[in-house]
Amino acid sequence: MSDIRIKRVESLLKEKISEMILKNELKDPRLDNLITITRLQVTKDFKNAKVYISYMGDKENHSVIVKVLNNAAGFIQSMIGKRIRLRNTPKLKFYEDHSIEKGFEITQKLKDLFS
Repeated sequence: MSDIRIKRVESLLKEKISEMILKNELKDPRLDNLITITRLQVTKDFKNAKVYISYMGDKENHSVIVKVLNNAAGFIQSMIGKRIRLRNTPKLKFYEDHSIEKGFEITQKLKDLFS
């Protein structure tokens, strides 16, 4: 498969999953609009996808949010299958992404260093 098609599918999946979270279609009170999908990687055969999320809230809730999303992965996958025409709808697996937090920490350290 071409890299362009993979990137296009990744972008489309990212958009649809974000839309489901924003519209509260998962109906879980533990999920809110502070969830951001930072990255999404689809395998070349389109059978699996890794979804990296960042949560701007309590640090204790990061793992809870990931568990909730992994429990709802089958539902999300079925909804995506209805909205996007793909031969195989990728199996979703959610992971924590701390890159935004680490970026803020590095920025703060640089400010402290040069102040």
